[in-house]
Amino acid sequence: MLTFIHAADLHLDSPLIGLPRYEGAPVERMRGSTRRALENLVDLALTEHVAFVLVAGDLYDGDWRDCNTGLFFAAQMTRLREGGIPVFIISGNHDAASQITRSLRLPENVTVLSADSPDTARLDDFGIAVHGQSFRTRAVADDLSAVYPEPVSGMFNIGLLHTSVDGRPGHDPYAPCSLDKLRAKGYDYWALGHVHAREVLCDDPWIVFSGNTQGRHIRELGEKGCTLVTLENGVVLTVEPRELDVARWAVCEVGVPDANGEEDVATCAAAAVQRELIKHDGRPLAVRFRLSSTPATRGELLADEERWLNEIRAAVTDMAGGIAWVEKVVVQTPPSSISAVDEGATGELLAAIHEADLSEEDLQQLVREVRDFVAKLPPELRTSEDGQEFVTETAVRAMLGEAKALLGTRLFRQDGGQ
Repeated sequence: MLTFIHAADLHLDSPLIGLPRYEGAPVERMRGSTRRALENLVDLALTEHVAFVLVAGDLYDGDWRDCNTGLFFAAQMTRLREGGIPVFIISGNHDAASQITRSLRLPENVTVLSADSPDTARLDDFGIAVHGQSFRTRAVADDLSAVYPEPVSGMFNIGLLHTSVDGRPGHDPYAPCSLDKLRAKGYDYWALGHVHAREVLCDDPWIVFSGNTQGRHIRELGEKGCTLVTLENGVVLTVEPRELDVARWAVCEVGVPDANGEEDVATCAAAAVQRELIKHDGRPLAVRFRLSSTPATRGELLADEERWLNEIRAAVTDMAGGIAWVEKVVVQTPPSSISAVDEGATGELLAAIHEADLSEEDLQQLVREVRDFVAKLPPELRTSEDGQEFVTETAVRAMLGEAKALLGTRLFRQDGGQ
């Protein structure tokens, strides 16, 4: 029996996105999470006595700020060398040969497959052949797998590939290929990287995205880790996800009933985080709150979001003891009519705001402009948390409704409304 680890997208020392600094937030624990995930990977490899480790691209997040990133990785690979465990790596779009300007000599147990042409590494003692090719540049538009070598007869053949198979949503189409062509290649296992959500595309042969080892922003929810594969006589027995992450991201829905103030909302928010901490085994959490209310409290929420944010931060910090981070508070409420003053200029203006609407032509133009702006964002931030496009006509209309409600509420208050 033989086991190996398939990992990908470690993004070592990647900055975590969207975490504002404030007192009581677990800054250092979150910042070092990608390194701790790598340490957990090495611990798992040593504990399970794996035969080898595969890394399917994006080991690094980009060029190193300094050599400490490379030194840390080399130290972890030395631990694997002392355990007699070889490591096979390909680079992806983030750590392509053209992206990394610094380098350090790695321990002799580490093999980085060539970026010039498809490469094959053999483990004759185990009957294993690993085929792969690193990215030479960040944007690889060719199907690299099409020119991978034929399977080695009599060996268990593994394809190591950083790719967007059949155009996975939310990911740039680098090294594009199709599931049918991967199946037809004749390999026994495809170890894929680039897509950060774990996904088993096929089990005959096994074609697997292991996902990334540590979530880095709010669109990477839930557990993250690697895949532990067990073979016997050249046949795959098990393909198991194993958790490696040390911090997680979560979304909490909190209702805001009528007549309840900040204290009640903050208490509900803290209770929601407490449930999430239990669910995620006490790991540090970065949490986005979605506050939903009835129309009566909608305007109050929209008019002073900063106040609600800080009340929730204070309650969560007090409850969690420094292991939960409030990433953002989003007001999410159903549209309602804007209260209006019966007479006077303010009342007329409120009524005009309430009745204002875009023509279909203007709406389409606004959608195009928002999409052009969003297209400049990193691919992982261009979709909603469930992987769907978020710049739709419905979403833009909802944003306009929120803007109208906020403006109306502030005008109403200025005119003496409660």
